[in-house]
Amino acid sequence: MTVPPQQPQHQPASGPAPAPGGDDLRTAVGQTDPIPPTSGSDGQQSGPRVIEDAPRRTGRWRAFRTTGVLDIQSKLLIMLLAVSILAALVVGAVGYVNGRNSLQDAAFQQVTSLRESRAREIERTFSDISGAIVLDSRNQSAIGATKAFTSGFAALQDENPTAAEQRSVANYYSDQFVPQLDKATASTADPKQFTPTSNAQTYLQSKYTAPFDDYDKSLATDDAGDGSAWSAAHAEYQDYFREQVDQLGYEDVLLLNTTGDVVYSAYSGPDLGTNVETGPYRDSNLASGYQKALQLTSTDAYAATDFEAYTPSLGAPTAWVFSPVGDNGQIIGVLAVQVPTETINAVMTGNQGWKSDGLGNTGESYLVGRDRTMRSTSRQLVEHPKQYQQDVISAGEAPADAREQVRDKSSILRQSVTTTPVTRALQGKTGTVITSDYRGRETLSAYAPVEVDGLHWVIVAQVDTSEAFQPVDTFTRTLGLSLVGIIVLVCLLALLLAQVFVRPIRRLQTAVNRVSAGDIGVEVAAKPGDEIGDLGLAFNDMSRSLKIKQDLLDDQRRQNDQLLLTMMPVEVAKRYKQGDENIAEEHQDVAVIFADIIGIDDFSKGFGASDGLQLVNGIWRSFDEAAARIGIERVRSTRSGYLASCGLTVPRVDYARRMVEFTNELQTILERFNAQHGSSVGLRAGLDTGRVTSGLVGPSRAVYDMWGDAVNLAYRVQGIAPTPGVFATQRVVDQLGDTVPMHEEGTVETQGGPQRVWKLDRRAS
Repeated sequence: MTVPPQQPQHQPASGPAPAPGGDDLRTAVGQTDPIPPTSGSDGQQSGPRVIEDAPRRTGRWRAFRTTGVLDIQSKLLIMLLAVSILAALVVGAVGYVNGRNSLQDAAFQQVTSLRESRAREIERTFSDISGAIVLDSRNQSAIGATKAFTSGFAALQDENPTAAEQRSVANYYSDQFVPQLDKATASTADPKQFTPTSNAQTYLQSKYTAPFDDYDKSLATDDAGDGSAWSAAHAEYQDYFREQVDQLGYEDVLLLNTTGDVVYSAYSGPDLGTNVETGPYRDSNLASGYQKALQLTSTDAYAATDFEAYTPSLGAPTAWVFSPVGDNGQIIGVLAVQVPTETINAVMTGNQGWKSDGLGNTGESYLVGRDRTMRSTSRQLVEHPKQYQQDVISAGEAPADAREQVRDKSSILRQSVTTTPVTRALQGKTGTVITSDYRGRETLSAYAPVEVDGLHWVIVAQVDTSEAFQPVDTFTRTLGLSLVGIIVLVCLLALLLAQVFVRPIRRLQTAVNRVSAGDIGVEVAAKPGDEIGDLGLAFNDMSRSLKIKQDLLDDQRRQNDQLLLTMMPVEVAKRYKQGDENIAEEHQDVAVIFADIIGIDDFSKGFGASDGLQLVNGIWRSFDEAAARIGIERVRSTRSGYLASCGLTVPRVDYARRMVEFTNELQTILERFNAQHGSSVGLRAGLDTGRVTSGLVGPSRAVYDMWGDAVNLAYRVQGIAPTPGVFATQRVVDQLGDTVPMHEEGTVETQGGPQRVWKLDRRAS
């Protein structure tokens, strides 16, 4: 009897017994695979594995506590070692903070002392200079010189300079002075702006300035030999002023009359003969200082100017001190002295004896004016000019300005200082601070305002924190090494003691990890006496229990897997085990066979139920072996029916040819069966090709099945004749071509109209 397609209600004829607890394989198998069992080399499951074997402990032994064994509470006391480490760290931190603060206070005291001493020295130096100038302006030599040079200068105003004298002066400015000035100031000057504007200036510069390419030579000249009254005065007083320049270190000494004419210059420079009120230097600090000096009412008074770039000195920073020259209570002129920068630098640098003054490698003091530029030279510029250039450029100084400072070895009026100490000191404050200096380096700085002859300057004494705190670093390093040694000692002791505490826990942890990885049945070496030992014994009991349960689960899983594979393909079984609710797939180009065994019922009547079923199962087993060999996939089978496909789960190009080959193999199997048992059973099969759908049918008792037009037509085709044979649709014939002999058997009606049915003639094997 044939079971129609799409309504499978059968159970497999053979296979393992259903799983306990019901027929639903999903319930029996579960949604995921259980943990695989651990097997020995012979394929059998191995017994318990013991980590560091120990004798088995009974409940009586587990309850016993051995006297003298350290329990968990006692072992936890080892953690008190942390207190020792913490105490060492606290002591070290307190020592570090106190040491740093003490050394910081000492460093601040040092820079503060340096600031105070340097401030006193610079005030005393300016006081000495101004006092000397006042004395010089009151002696007879200065008075006589002022009268003589003023009279001689006035006489030269009436003399017209010759063309040669004019040309000599013009050549001096165009060929000598202006090129030197341009090089020194990195600018371009016009020689005409320095051309003398008076007869006396032209005459004097032609005799005492233009002939010399070195100011020292002009200083050494007493008389030009021209016979003028001015030259006579120069011959008389030049030695006096030359001694002042050499002994007191003045940059220059000038005498000016009451109308602003420079009637004398010790070096006979470009300012000789010029008028500070109308000449090219009327905007210089020489002119402003001269006006202050004329306003003084006493010859005992003096005036001073701050540093400015002075053109006759080729743009070099220049400061002046003035004192009026009087005779019989009347001012007849002004004595002006150019203050040397070397004198100020000598004071601020201690004659470059920084180390001997206890300032180390970075300590220094310097002056800053109200324009926030230096009035003394940086120590680093003197000692390490290349590093100085890099540092100030990194701190924001213009590269060109930095190069000029290095070239001229002077930071006066060139290095800007806009730091916190300078800002506070210009506000009239005095104090100390840690901040970045003009080089961008962190320093300990002491600052204060300085009043020097009416000049509002700032003094800063500083030292780099890297050097100031070097003793702190050394102390910290020593303290750190000591702490490390203590901590290492404490840690070694703690590690040694912790081994006693940790060893059983690690063994238990290793066992747990092995169990979680699937190594069921692991046991640990456990000793009673404390909580860890009791925990190990409890773990061993649990592990043995898990081993027994896992063995039972593994046996059940294997039975379920075997049963599942008899009902559906492997891929469908995997999806089913993963919990897919609706499993259905569309397949193209599939060959379908629906076969019946004719006469099997009549043949099996002479056998008992068990023997008859055994014969049928033998036939199906042979069919399945042939299917596996040829590439046919069985879908389901009944006692007398067999549904299979080719190209369902594994696509095949020659699916029709394989199906025909399979029918030939089935007929051969039945022929052998008939010959063996003296029966006359036969094969009646229907073939079709096309698109089919396969999947699981039934929500609670899922059955794998295949359905579609090709399945329906194959079923109908196999029933076209009551006699055995292989019947195929036109689609199968079209696939086979002329490779298989056949003849037309009839037609079947379908929704698309009548379909021709062919009976395949079996070829002799």
